[in-house]
Amino acid sequence: MKVSAIFLSLSFLATTAGAQKNAPQPIAPCPSPQQVAWQKMETYAFVHYGLNTFNDSEWGYGDADPKTFNPSRMDVEQWVRTLKAAGMKGVIIVAKHHDGFAMWPSPLTDYNITRSSYDGPKNKDGKVDVLAELRKACDKYDLKMGIYLSPWDRNHAEYGRQAYVDYYHRQLTQLVTEYGPLFEVWLDGANGGDGYYGGARETRKIDRRNYYDFPKIHSIINEHQPEAIIFSDGGPGCRWVGNERGEAGIPNWSFLKKDKVYPGMPNSEVLQNGFPDGDIWVAAECDVSIRPGWFYHPEEDSKVKTPEQLADIYYRSVGRNATFLLNFPIDREGRVNAIDSTNAVRFRRIIDQDFKKNLLRKAKVTASSERDKAFSARKLNDGKWDTFWATPDGVTTGSVTFTFGKPTRLNRLLLQEYIPLGQRVGKFVAEAFIDGRWTPIDPGEPFGNIGYKRILRFATIETTALRISFLEGRGPLCINNIEAYLAP
Repeated sequence: MKVSAIFLSLSFLATTAGAQKNAPQPIAPCPSPQQVAWQKMETYAFVHYGLNTFNDSEWGYGDADPKTFNPSRMDVEQWVRTLKAAGMKGVIIVAKHHDGFAMWPSPLTDYNITRSSYDGPKNKDGKVDVLAELRKACDKYDLKMGIYLSPWDRNHAEYGRQAYVDYYHRQLTQLVTEYGPLFEVWLDGANGGDGYYGGARETRKIDRRNYYDFPKIHSIINEHQPEAIIFSDGGPGCRWVGNERGEAGIPNWSFLKKDKVYPGMPNSEVLQNGFPDGDIWVAAECDVSIRPGWFYHPEEDSKVKTPEQLADIYYRSVGRNATFLLNFPIDREGRVNAIDSTNAVRFRRIIDQDFKKNLLRKAKVTASSERDKAFSARKLNDGKWDTFWATPDGVTTGSVTFTFGKPTRLNRLLLQEYIPLGQRVGKFVAEAFIDGRWTPIDPGEPFGNIGYKRILRFATIETTALRISFLEGRGPLCINNIEAYLAP
């Protein structure tokens, strides 16, 4: 990290923590302002679209005729309107998948959108450009935009040699300089294997850790898109969660060990939990497709995830200190399929209904101990991001109790730490006061840690009080928010 970036991060912490007097000291590693803003997005979309769509493929070989890309009524604004209605805060487009086909008029390769049968809106240079269309639509509907540029290229003749690395860096530079502000740049670990490679039709293997020169890639992105979060198995902005089910582990630490994780590494299952003793902040992103495949296949129209299944994934991703990246395979007409659209919008309605009324907003709040009486535990239910309840120095455990004015039914519990000062809680339990005694809430899973957000689901109970006990901490507790709900 550059000195300027470190100064910015510390300035951010000083400013936000300054809202509370006598705030605890940050416990490293801590997120940058960009990482905090990214995690607060919570849900955003992936869009897979290209030659694979029209050739019934997931990983194109690199030899498909560009002319086969031929949507009948493509409407990029329809994509963005749909994503907006589904509550997505941004969209990441596949600018180039493993087949090497560029969805913009890249001057570096003839294997691009201008060679297709698509005759849609033209960019400022009079060429079809799907990325330019998306940029315009995102700006119109206030959606953030990101890109995925696959490091692997099964079409390029020089893949596996230094000439391709130079090509990839130039292609990336074009994307991060010509399509406006990006909130995320996505890099995966699918690297090397059989391919067309300019007609060679052979298998090429590369050193996944060093071949692409990831430090150079990161420097290109940071220079031109300093606000963008860089995704890969090892970050440095956010990390893959280690599966494509959209499910984070319990516990889920937002830490990795520097230089120990890299794109395409073996044993990726460790990414589900992070490293409790990690030294860099790299929170998890849960990617999953709304269909079995990432690209559109007509035979999967009957296999679209239901609204209830998507809601379950939300709880297993955002509800476990991660973000939720939901993929939408654009269909052969060039639109988000009606089935996908309907289910995604209904998913959002479920989540909105589940969290419609915070039952703790008017409850009486008491705490076992606190750092500053002027900023009491009452701050836990005022709904503001920049306030928090903190214990005195050296006090790493404690409890908070909410007392209701009358018996109250609930089945959801939401907790948040103030992550600009670090992730601290390692273990907690929740209990309800029922029939004159404290009874543990059993959500059917371990409570684990918290981080940015932790959501518990459990059978509906009726109680007069709720107590959350924090049993393990990396330092003084710094709890930002606790909420409870009665979901339908």
